[in-house]
Amino acid sequence: MRRISIFGATGSVGEQTVDLILRAGGPAAYETVAVTGGRNVARLAEIAQALRAEIAICGEAACLPELRAALSGSGIAVAAGQAALAEAAARPADWVMSAIVGAAGLVPGLTALEQGATLALANKESLVTAGPLLMAAEQAHGGRVLPVDSEHSAIFQALMGEKIETVERIILTASGGALRDWPLERLAQATVADALAHPNWAMGQRITIDSASMFNKALEVIETREFFGVAPEQIEVIIHPESIIHSMVGFRDGAVMAHLGAPDMRHPIGFALNWPERAALPVARLDLAALAQLTFRAPDPARYPALRLAGEVMRLRGLAGAAFNAAKEIALDRFLAGQIGFAEMAGVVEDVLTLLSAAGGLEKPAFGLEDVLAMDHLARIRAGEAAEARRRKGG
Repeated sequence: MRRISIFGATGSVGEQTVDLILRAGGPAAYETVAVTGGRNVARLAEIAQALRAEIAICGEAACLPELRAALSGSGIAVAAGQAALAEAAARPADWVMSAIVGAAGLVPGLTALEQGATLALANKESLVTAGPLLMAAEQAHGGRVLPVDSEHSAIFQALMGEKIETVERIILTASGGALRDWPLERLAQATVADALAHPNWAMGQRITIDSASMFNKALEVIETREFFGVAPEQIEVIIHPESIIHSMVGFRDGAVMAHLGAPDMRHPIGFALNWPERAALPVARLDLAALAQLTFRAPDPARYPALRLAGEVMRLRGLAGAAFNAAKEIALDRFLAGQIGFAEMAGVVEDVLTLLSAAGGLEKPAFGLEDVLAMDHLARIRAGEAAEARRRKGG
């Protein structure tokens, strides 16, 4: 019986992972080692009991008493905090879902790879901040990274049986998010509620807003560079409002392989869960006649400055990805708190990249985990300062 762990079990990807595991038999089919979550302690306890997990961990230490009470008498161990997450990731498991949002998912994912596990990676920030470290750990310890982003799962599947040197280009599709048809001059007035009204995908709050700003796609562009090892100029982004084609791979003979499917995260999750086999999944089947047409358009650089910043990060490499992601997370926090406007998030990130690049701290060809964590910390401080400066200017 396969041993599995789910990091970020109470989030959108985590919940859908739990759904697929329970549909496949739950404890009768899988031995669950660890499940982790954030503040939704009641739901974390329900998941732990449904899967009969060995241990349940909440990321925040303050939630431990509530989790302990919720699982009292169940025989399930409980713990809390970042150190507990790393310890749980070190427990032997065959398959680990990394669905913690943000840079917090890096250490557990890297730790799981160091145990030789197959890492189903929904946490794109891990590759953005420390791609070389993850890929080196995969090679050194016999683990395997399987992408769970719908786009990268699509690319992975399109490349099955192909040689990477025959790839001419990789085309990431993007829905364009909730604000894709707004006039440019209105973007500055967009509210959190506006940015959350995604037309196609049901996702968590932060990733949905990142979709509207295209920071999510910017992260995916960098992730593509790190995971597949292609040159930045081989990576393209195209707006595809229907979200039916999840990505495409173009080869040197002119052929383009496209991965199509309903916009349902259970497909890439299920693919990673059952790989290298394919299992039946409870997702909608496409009716191409009903779809009638698929449309595409080039992304507007003025509307989506995050894509230009992704190009700068790939040019700099080194610790630029860690700085980019940390600044993006703080900018998003400040937007959610009403301290900066929607259109100012990219400005905050650019301010941080410019400042840290000028200081000479980003272009580091060889780095370790401590370097990544230190840059993450520094960039968060600088992003907070940049956001505050913009708030004062706006006020």
